[in-house]
Amino acid sequence: MNTIILFGIPGGMEWVIILFVVLLLFGGKKIPELMRGLGKGIREFNSAKATVEDEIKRGIKEAEDAEPLKTKETIEKEA
Repeated sequence: MNTIILFGIPGGMEWVIILFVVLLLFGGKKIPELMRGLGKGIREFNSAKATVEDEIKRGIKEAEDAEPLKTKETIEKEA
């Protein structure tokens, strides 16, 4: 069962082969440029993720502020 779960995860030798293929395909001069682009993409993704999280938190806070929580007494009075 464990071998089925871990089947798709690359191990040590697989990473070596992947890095070798990348080196062959792009060459030594293109790899730093690719890594810069990858880093920029990751930064932009994290920034967008943080923006969405802030929007959601702000929306939740505004909803809580606009409609105060009802206590047991206020529910009983309304009924």
